[in-house]
Amino acid sequence: MFLPPISIRSLLPTIDPRLIALAAFFLATVAGRAGEEKGRVQVVRVPGAWFLMQAQRGVDGSLHVLFDTVDGPRYVRSSDGGKNFSAPLTLVDKASQKPGLVYSTWDLAVSQDGRVHAALGNNAWKLKLPKEEWGLFYATLAPGAQTFAPLRNLNHKPSEGFSLAAGERGAVTAGFLSGQLYTMASRDGGETFSAYAELNPSLDPCKCCTTSTAYGPDGRLALLYREETNNERDIYLVLLDQRSGQQTRTRISSTPWKLEGCPMTYFTIRGTDTGYVTAWPTKGQIYFARLNKDGAVLPPGEIKTPGTNGMRTGILALSARDGATLIAWKNQNVLGWQLYDSKGQPDGSPGSTPSQGTGAAGVALPDGRFMLFP
Repeated sequence: MFLPPISIRSLLPTIDPRLIALAAFFLATVAGRAGEEKGRVQVVRVPGAWFLMQAQRGVDGSLHVLFDTVDGPRYVRSSDGGKNFSAPLTLVDKASQKPGLVYSTWDLAVSQDGRVHAALGNNAWKLKLPKEEWGLFYATLAPGAQTFAPLRNLNHKPSEGFSLAAGERGAVTAGFLSGQLYTMASRDGGETFSAYAELNPSLDPCKCCTTSTAYGPDGRLALLYREETNNERDIYLVLLDQRSGQQTRTRISSTPWKLEGCPMTYFTIRGTDTGYVTAWPTKGQIYFARLNKDGAVLPPGEIKTPGTNGMRTGILALSARDGATLIAWKNQNVLGWQLYDSKGQPDGSPGSTPSQGTGAAGVALPDGRFMLFP
């Protein structure tokens, strides 16, 4: 069953967009651009941003941030560690804008050369536009460019759960749900993509959850999804060698969840120097695990956090080089987080800050600190 993401306009049907922009600017000004230090966690409010969705740190240290506004998705960049941000760039070109059509941000990836890749969805279903317009839309910003390239419809089919990963030598992969799990791959930095292909016909994903993708230290693609076979809603990781086509599948979650109906949850996976870190919700509680390069869960196994989630709310997992892990979550307009040491033990008390929308955005810094964008 196809259920679209919630649009910003539907969340705020009666509020004047000018008031929203003014409130966002006021909050950013009060908080200060330099942010607020809370131990190893720094909270930075991006001026003019309202609904933060995704963030990533580039190889050169620059910070890339995507957020949604009532006027569509926007992108900003910081080259000084979050002290200052560029003027917002729109992701949707004028030719792609139609009356009543609203685009929303799904995922962000940054290539090693600094090229920005973004996955977007829209409300074409609500406008009863042709079903080929209910698909995965892709926007890219070339290094040094001042505008995003025209929006492209990658799959031309009703779909959701969009995710992106960028690897070495121009590798970019998009994942999505359309009844089953699909991927589309590029080997030229997003200039062209292969036709969409089902990842594995034997997989039975939750139809209204999401996907999350990342490249690992050995170059394999990791795709995280929730299974629904026999209504057992477990989290699985598929590792794919895109050149040979060889796949492995590993169950990541250990707490059982029997549920008749898709829980409509989001989850995440990120690559680390030695493997992956991943976080997901089970029965409304957020868990995380660290994995080796082959997808095996490392000791102490699945770790329960103090975080709770709402329907289709963001979850973030970040890893520092010393093994510390930061798990963040969004629920009821509050961004919460908990830091863990290299042994998986809580490091300090949970933190939280007001944050509008459903996204959870942040990055790990090279000095071992973490930066969150509420």
